[in-house]
Amino acid sequence: MLEQIDIKADLDELLELHFSGLHSGGGRSSIRGGQTAANEALHNLDIRRYASDRSEVLPKSRRGATVLSPYIRHNLLTLKEVWQEVEMAPPKDREKFQDELLWQEYARHLYARVGKEFFRNLRFEQTRDAPGDGWNRDMACIDMVVSELEEDGWLVNQTRMWLASHWTVRNGRGWINGQERMYQNLLDGSRAANLLGWQWTVGSAGKPYGFARWQVEKRAPGICFKCPLKKNCPIQEFPEERQLNRAEPLDLLASDPNLAATTGPTSVVSKVTPEVVLLTVDSLGDADPALMANPDLPVVFVFNREALTKLQLSSKRIFFYLETLQDLASRRNLSVYVGDPYEYASTHKVAVTYAPVPSFEKFSDIAELHPFLWLKKPHAQNIQSFTAWRQKLS
Repeated sequence: MLEQIDIKADLDELLELHFSGLHSGGGRSSIRGGQTAANEALHNLDIRRYASDRSEVLPKSRRGATVLSPYIRHNLLTLKEVWQEVEMAPPKDREKFQDELLWQEYARHLYARVGKEFFRNLRFEQTRDAPGDGWNRDMACIDMVVSELEEDGWLVNQTRMWLASHWTVRNGRGWINGQERMYQNLLDGSRAANLLGWQWTVGSAGKPYGFARWQVEKRAPGICFKCPLKKNCPIQEFPEERQLNRAEPLDLLASDPNLAATTGPTSVVSKVTPEVVLLTVDSLGDADPALMANPDLPVVFVFNREALTKLQLSSKRIFFYLETLQDLASRRNLSVYVGDPYEYASTHKVAVTYAPVPSFEKFSDIAELHPFLWLKKPHAQNIQSFTAWRQKLS
């Protein structure tokens, strides 16, 4: 059953009226959703000093991170257009920034190929399912980072690594639970990027990242002086290194037996003339191929009630989606519902853009299917590491 939303109404009222029980609270982020906000962020992009400052945490004025990731995650900004935007930047900064874009693409390729296997240890056995909270917030550094995550839904990559390492490498909690908690809050939360980031940091995809006081004092100078544990710091030294056992081999990392399924369609697949464009959370931008190919068709977005009930995402993420849809409604004839997007697609003639995620398989009888906007075309060779994957890119 579909419940229609008046997307032009007050967003706070919409959250209360239509999303009761479908989120975990958390307020609203200062990072606004929408194509207009994304375009402004791209217009103001300046990556000078990115190579040297991307990992800075405090003071915030020194941070070199761009905060484009929420827009990239939902393809409000495509990786290709962001890549092209920085072509004239200083070479050192451009190279480092584009490496990060490639890392995002690598995560997408990996998730598209291995699917739900991404939730298992990829290469080395690491604590996966142990319950409990791995963030002891009596530490000033951890409290600061968790507060920022919960209040704004965005973190620099450095502090994401702190949290992941502290949760599992230091405190022995299962990384599945830790990544899920982070995923619930992140505006840029994607299974691909979040799973890869956690697996890499805790060592299940390589060598564990050891979080210690040294990183805090280097990247967030001054915070240790305010910590009640400054004279008895739990992370004074790096965690003791231990040898991780090899995980059961995952053959899909070595080769892809079905590259076509990983890549999705490479051209438009049309069965019948579509009557409506259906958007997904993986492609909400004006550059969505199905949207661009059908400029005169009405547009629909369906919040997945079942998924939201299960995931209990932060309200920050719901607001980000609502802001994005409200912005789109100023340019297109848009209808928004809460219900089942797969059922909607099966009962309407929809044009939709392929998304390289396992849940896309739930769509059936699509009238018009459009290719995903890859930065680099997936290949069928070894992708067990970023380096191996990158060497085989065409």
